[in-house]
Amino acid sequence: MNPMATKKTFSLGGDLTINRLGFGAMRLALGTLDGPTRAPESGIAVLRRAVERGVNHIDTAGFYGRGAVWANDLIRTALSPYPDDLVIATKVGPLLGANGVPSRQATPDELRALVETDLRTLGLDRLDLVYLRVGGLAAPGGESIAERFAVLAELRAEGLIRHLGVSHVDAAQFAEARAIAPVAAVQNEHVADMELLAECTEAGAAYVPYFPLGGGRTPLDTGRLGKVAARLGATVTQVQIASLLALSPSVLAIPGTGTLGHLEENLAAGDLDLSDEDLSELRG
Repeated sequence: MNPMATKKTFSLGGDLTINRLGFGAMRLALGTLDGPTRAPESGIAVLRRAVERGVNHIDTAGFYGRGAVWANDLIRTALSPYPDDLVIATKVGPLLGANGVPSRQATPDELRALVETDLRTLGLDRLDLVYLRVGGLAAPGGESIAERFAVLAELRAEGLIRHLGVSHVDAAQFAEARAIAPVAAVQNEHVADMELLAECTEAGAAYVPYFPLGGGRTPLDTGRLGKVAARLGATVTQVQIASLLALSPSVLAIPGTGTLGHLEENLAAGDLDLSDEDLSELRG
C-alpha cells in the first residue's frame, strides 16, 4: 500500500503529492465522445476555477478534441505557467483517423512522436505521467504491451517522462509492464476488477477509473445512489464520486465537465463522508 496515501491525497510515484479528487479534461473540448466541440472560453474558465479550488491533478490526452478545440491547448492557455504542484497526466497509444476519432493503435516506432507532441502542445519539458493507452473500448487484455511500453520506458530514462502508467489493461498486462519499468498508475474504465485494484493498492500504484460518472455510456445506478444521496442531502453524482474514493486509498477520481456549475458539484464530493451503512447499501 502507498505509505503516503491519506484520505485526501496520494503520493504518485513516491514523489508527487496530489489530491485524490482531480479533473478529467476530455469534456473541456467535447460535450460527449461524438458530440460537438465546446466554446474554448468555457473550458479555460473551468480549468482556472478547478485549480483555484485546489485541483492539482489534471488528466488529458492528445486525442481529446476535434477541429480547432483541443484539451491540451486549453490547458496550456488557461494554466501556463503552471503551478509548481500541478501534475498533468496524459495518454498515448491511439492514433486519430481522418474523422478526428481514434482509429488504430500506434506502433512502437510512432510512440515517441506522440510524446513529443504532448510535450509541445502542453508547453512542458517533461511529462509528469504518461499512460500507454491500450486497445479500444472492448474488454481489456489479450495482447502483449511489452514492446510499446518499453518505448515509453526508454523515454522515461531520457528524462522526457517522470512516471509511467498503463490504461485499459488486465492484470497480466499490468504485470508485463511492471517487469519492464515502475508503473505509477493504472487507468481503467471502472473498478469491476477488484483483484486488479487490490494489486495496485499493494504495489503503491494509483488506480484511476476513467468515465467515473458513466461517460455517457454507462448509466449510473440512480436507485441505490439516489437513496443514499437523499439521506445525505447530496446529489447522485457526489455520492458516486465519494463511493469511488472510498474503495481504496489508491483510487483517484477524475470527473470531467465543461461547466462551472458541474465542477463545483463534483468538487464538493471530496467533503462527503460515507458511512459503513452507506457503502454497504451502495455495494449491495
